[in-house]
Amino acid sequence: MAKSMSLLWGAGSPPCWRVMITLEEKKLQGYRHKLLSFEKGEHKSQEVLEINPRGQLPAFKHGDIILNESVAACLYLENQFKSQGVKLIPDSPAEQALMYQRMMEGLCLTDKLNSVIYYDLFVPEEERHESALKRNKEALVTELKLWEGYLHKVEHEQHTHTHAHQCFFYLISAIKVAAGSYLAGAFSLADVIVFPNTAYAFRFGLSAGRYPKLAKYYSLLKDRPSIKASRPPQWLASPQGHEILRDL
Repeated sequence: MAKSMSLLWGAGSPPCWRVMITLEEKKLQGYRHKLLSFEKGEHKSQEVLEINPRGQLPAFKHGDIILNESVAACLYLENQFKSQGVKLIPDSPAEQALMYQRMMEGLCLTDKLNSVIYYDLFVPEEERHESALKRNKEALVTELKLWEGYLHKVEHEQHTHTHAHQCFFYLISAIKVAAGSYLAGAFSLADVIVFPNTAYAFRFGLSAGRYPKLAKYYSLLKDRPSIKASRPPQWLASPQGHEILRDL
């Protein structure tokens, strides 16, 4: 089945990484893929434009079906291959609602990270203003603090639950501690969408000391097999990127 899939992608792109994590989780290895260079403008090539007229990556195909928005591709793959690999949409209505909520909020985090990390790239030099960059940084700090709060609630709720059952279900509780450390119960599409943002933030210098819950979340997921297998190749050679977010 994976042989009928193809992916044009760019290394270090959180949207591309999301799709690749999902393909790994759904045991869809063996798909055709081609790494393109953003620096060389290959995402604007005719090859990409024929699939994605926006000239953006990822550009994903399954047979004749085209999906270029990363969240749409992830949802499609989960729904088409529900019984294969890891289940990425929970059955519980409450957990499912939370998963969708965090998925969509993950896109806000992407935008706010990009507005700071790529400010000089997105904004022409004559239009750049320190006051605008300062506003972008303040908005990103507010966003990051929201996620710190979300992850604190996850830990608090999990601690309460395991304490109540520790006398009888120690082993089960230990398993659930790991599950409860994710964004919506067990590992889900919420984590697929949000983790690449988190990894990106720390690569660009985000302080683990100032954002300890996000740092713990990053440490929990960074060695997950699907994430390790799809990690941006240049990150292996150079684990640390620029320090743009160091002072946030």
